[in-house]
Amino acid sequence: MRLIFYSLLVFFCLLISCNSGYHETEVSLDSYVVEDGFNLKVLAAEPLLKAPVAIDFDAKGRIWVAQMPGYMNDLQGSGEEEPSGSIVILEDLDKDGVADHSKIFIDSLVMPRALAHVYGGLLYAEPPYLWFVDIENDKPVNKVMVDSIYAVEGNPEHQPNGLELNIDNWIYNAKSNFRYRRIDGVWKKEPTTFRGQWGITHDNFGRLYYNDNSRILLGDYVLPNTLIDNQYYTPKTSVDKLLTNDQRVYPAFAGSVNRGYAKGVLNADSLLVNATAACSPLVYRGGSFTQSYSENVFVCIPEGNLIKRLRLNFMGDATKAEQVWQNKEFITSLDEGFRPVSLKNGPNGSMYVVDMHRGMIGHHAYMSPYLRDKAKAKELDTIVNFGRILKVSHNNATNDYLTDFDTLNASELVSLLQSDNGWIRDRAQHFLIFKELKTVIDDVKDLALNKKNPLGQLHALYVLEGWNALSFDFLVSVIEKSNSDVASHALVISNDFISEKSIEQASHIFKSALDRNELGLDVYLANVLGHWVKIDNHQFQPLLTEILKRREMNTTVMDAAISGLEKVDTVLYNDSVIKNNLKNTPFLSKLENAITNRKSDKKNAIYTHEVIREDTRTSGSKMFFQICASCHGADGKGIDGLAPPLMGSEHVKNTERLALIILHGLEGPVHVNGERYDINLAMPGLIRNESISDQDIANIISYVTNAFSDRSRSLSNKRISELRNVKSSTGMEFTEPELQALDRK
Repeated sequence: MRLIFYSLLVFFCLLISCNSGYHETEVSLDSYVVEDGFNLKVLAAEPLLKAPVAIDFDAKGRIWVAQMPGYMNDLQGSGEEEPSGSIVILEDLDKDGVADHSKIFIDSLVMPRALAHVYGGLLYAEPPYLWFVDIENDKPVNKVMVDSIYAVEGNPEHQPNGLELNIDNWIYNAKSNFRYRRIDGVWKKEPTTFRGQWGITHDNFGRLYYNDNSRILLGDYVLPNTLIDNQYYTPKTSVDKLLTNDQRVYPAFAGSVNRGYAKGVLNADSLLVNATAACSPLVYRGGSFTQSYSENVFVCIPEGNLIKRLRLNFMGDATKAEQVWQNKEFITSLDEGFRPVSLKNGPNGSMYVVDMHRGMIGHHAYMSPYLRDKAKAKELDTIVNFGRILKVSHNNATNDYLTDFDTLNASELVSLLQSDNGWIRDRAQHFLIFKELKTVIDDVKDLALNKKNPLGQLHALYVLEGWNALSFDFLVSVIEKSNSDVASHALVISNDFISEKSIEQASHIFKSALDRNELGLDVYLANVLGHWVKIDNHQFQPLLTEILKRREMNTTVMDAAISGLEKVDTVLYNDSVIKNNLKNTPFLSKLENAITNRKSDKKNAIYTHEVIREDTRTSGSKMFFQICASCHGADGKGIDGLAPPLMGSEHVKNTERLALIILHGLEGPVHVNGERYDINLAMPGLIRNESISDQDIANIISYVTNAFSDRSRSLSNKRISELRNVKSSTGMEFTEPELQALDRK
């Protein structure tokens, strides 16, 4: 008996030892098409993931994932406020290149939407908060609130996100006008240009790119925060610019689109024509694709189940983009669950795709009746427990596995500042700064002056900036020895060193830069000279005038100059030399506008907006589900014996009639789409509820018309206030004939 027991024990031990415990989900990509020369691979999938929305890589190159399973679990968006979200770490324990384990770093989060490995810990967004935690044995410790109003209100589609660490050592966000940075252990927050909707990226120079639903690529022509020093001037011609007019997309099949019924949305084959939910652009900086892909932009088009490729053209004072192909995309799929929502450059030069893999990604507050019907027919609302991370690599790329950054010494990190891979350069720069590895300061300074490697120069320059180890003398040397890109950065940084004792030196280097007559350099030189005019008008105004005269119709140069002229704009405006030289240019009118704004204390909105407010349809949807859905149904189709349908109702399409019904109520019988509803109960009005404002009524109208009619409509608060005084014959609920009579007046 004992022998049998031991035999069974050995058998089970052998059985267990043969079972690796690895959970690698095999997902077919047969329905996916990627550009020739590239390979598409699944790195992780369900059950390791559920509704991933953002990723980042740690020092070891492991993927950390923010998951948002509470988003659009059904057509009503149930569960959004539940703590079902998490941040997980993907691991490849058997080293075969595919994740086989997923462990929780933080769970019980409500709609987490962004994360970034910075300062040796993790920065992550869980509205309304922005948190930072240190990492100890893959566990969060020392939790710190960075911002308590990072995203106070808003639809999940329209809340701040991104956490993009740029070359200038600041962390930027989409759908936000704030940037963040930690200096000497203290978190800083300051205004920046408002940018985009979902996803943000930067190029090698440090310009930022973003987009919104219907515009596939937006961007700034200049480095961030170089045009907003003058709080009373709002640059409109050089930031937040549409980089291409071509919004065409080329899906592989006729998917389900929110406004597919509207003219021009679909073509004759029911294929989507233009982007309607573009998100998460990525400037490819990995260095392992062919040269023609360097600094190309890839854009997620989740409603079309595809990823698009664009080429950037840099012109010094502007950036333009163009689609590389017509009638073709970089990645397409026949899988309607393929929902690319985020892209990342990776440690080995590959591009990583976050596939939320969800049937419905459009928020219910914006969903049209057309899409609701399509989703139900296709059962898209059942595709909810999925999620994938895909890797795009070039067939000729070498798979170099990254050494753990935590094990690298200072000299090794300095050498990585010259890597072909932008992700590695960024990470090396950041590690040198937050670990304060100043023993290699001489090596970093040498690299900052080495014009043979401009990219290495830029990163070295900002390592020194992060160490607070720069001087005006050193920046002058950089400007003298470098190309226009590096010199431009040195000029921008030099604004921190404006001093009367440096006037002669500054005048000399600025004249030298002016003599180079390079458009891109003139943009930043105009900005810097604007600042120095405050110190010595006699020395620097002639130089600024020369640039403005040379670029007399260039609005980017004008914006840059006016940004630097805060507090002395009136002096320049009244100067006869300026007026004579620039009288036929737009500069004087722009300067006058800034002066007028100062007198009326009208600031650039980024200096007055503390939070991003919730849009009307989202606010209206919340009130609808609280007040109206119990009778009319969450789908607006009505409930027998309680209320008639709203879907397609003539009472919904007429906004003034709808406002009167919401305010004062409605007594039956009622006709909807030709059908009579003899419901004995009268719908009570909300006018007696003092807590419900005119804006609340407007929000309900915005949501109801969007959700249950052919298009979204609105009504002003002023008109709603006036309709409060329009009464029925009884002073109580209106009847249908009374409403119809009012329509005819």
